[in-house]
Amino acid sequence: MGMPAASATEERRLRRGLKSRHLQMIAIGGAIGTGLFLGSGGTISQAGPGGALLAYAAIGIMVLFVMQSLGEMSTHLPVAGSFHTYGTKYVSPSFGFAMGWNYWFNWAITLAAELVAAGVIMSFWFPDVPSWIWAAVFLILLAGLNFLSAKAFGEGEFWFAAIKVTAVLAFLVLGVLMIFGILGGTSPGMSNWTTGEAPFVGGWMSVISVFMIAGFSFQGTELVGVTAGESENPRKDMPRAIRTVFWRIMLFYIGAIAVIGFLLPYTDPSLLASANNEDITASPFTLVFERAGIAVAAGMMNAVILTAILSAGNSGLYASTRMLYAMAKEGTAPRLFARLNERGVPVMALLATAMIGLFGFLTEIMGDGGAYTWLMNVSGLSGFIVWVGIAWCHFRFRRAYVRQGHAVADLPYRAPLFPIGPVIALIMLIVVIIGQNVQAIVNGQLLQVASAYAGLPAFLLLWVIHRIVTGRRSRMVALDDMDVEGLEIKAP
Repeated sequence: MGMPAASATEERRLRRGLKSRHLQMIAIGGAIGTGLFLGSGGTISQAGPGGALLAYAAIGIMVLFVMQSLGEMSTHLPVAGSFHTYGTKYVSPSFGFAMGWNYWFNWAITLAAELVAAGVIMSFWFPDVPSWIWAAVFLILLAGLNFLSAKAFGEGEFWFAAIKVTAVLAFLVLGVLMIFGILGGTSPGMSNWTTGEAPFVGGWMSVISVFMIAGFSFQGTELVGVTAGESENPRKDMPRAIRTVFWRIMLFYIGAIAVIGFLLPYTDPSLLASANNEDITASPFTLVFERAGIAVAAGMMNAVILTAILSAGNSGLYASTRMLYAMAKEGTAPRLFARLNERGVPVMALLATAMIGLFGFLTEIMGDGGAYTWLMNVSGLSGFIVWVGIAWCHFRFRRAYVRQGHAVADLPYRAPLFPIGPVIALIMLIVVIIGQNVQAIVNGQLLQVASAYAGLPAFLLLWVIHRIVTGRRSRMVALDDMDVEGLEIKAP
């Protein structure tokens, strides 16, 4: 007779097949998407080049603190469950439960959004082909990559991210040459920084509005924390990814916004048009490439943006699958999702996540879009909630670690600015979450308020329901009782 499913699952393990280069690109690629290629133009038109730079720099610093917190925990305890596990161990089982399901739902619905976007992008070349056909093709492609192995996912993401990074670097080089008048005719010099209300347009309210947009643009950097469970050498590779990824992302975002600010006035109607994230020809990247004399700029940027979409879908499918697997292993999701195939891939969790992504896509193409919009709104705050959880978990973990007599010097990686880092991150994140749609609150637009903040009550409801059902077992973990033991991983 064959081995029982449970025993087979227990013998199989996630395989540590992700190399350092995979982790580097996963972390970088997670934050480079349509928010940079399309949305950056809208932020400059809204707050001016100075306001956009200030907002992105502030959010970048906040993300640095969050990533440092994640780095300390994920090198000490490198597991696939990541945020779910840390929330359970360092705050409370109910908080970990809500964190895990929140993160899984976020990326499962994001997968649906990427399928919708991919259909729109492909209509640039094939306007007569229905978008659902492309969605099906890309869903099969991404599921296939994830089905093969963690290494196959990592390799796919490496090349997806490499294309995005190459496009940004080419943009920065060409942009600098144009700023100095070497390409594209006469340089505008500093004129676009002084025209009209520039460099700061619309005062502090505009900067705060861009602050929110910048926060969404950086979401995805935390994906590297999920990969710790399948990293070959997390003690070495995770700190390296954490340290370098922030500076690279800041270079890409701050550099790109500075170049756009020099070359295009904030009053350029194309910048505002690019904010809808659909008009490729209005992308500031397309405009700059065209002015540099690249005739096929629109088609080229369309291909790059398609790559960015597939990259986000690939990473989202991986992260949500591993989160569902980890929850199943810890008993907070059906045990079925803990099953691994012979290559160490949680196939049932992968199929369930892909089905949710497909369902989200179908609600968009078969309905009036209302259900899809609400699904997206519920997941909209999920990334910020996860960042709050990371900062809070780290703050409590470090306090318990020291209180129980452990030496901070023994940690494989130490967040250099503790406790200031996580505290500042928490404060800034609370501002971002509350400020999602302040204007709608001020104007009394209740439907818009409910739509913008739908994700927050959904998260709190998960937390409270789990707390009620499990009772005293799910109260907050005391610092003296906290399990702060790490996980030893042998380097290959």
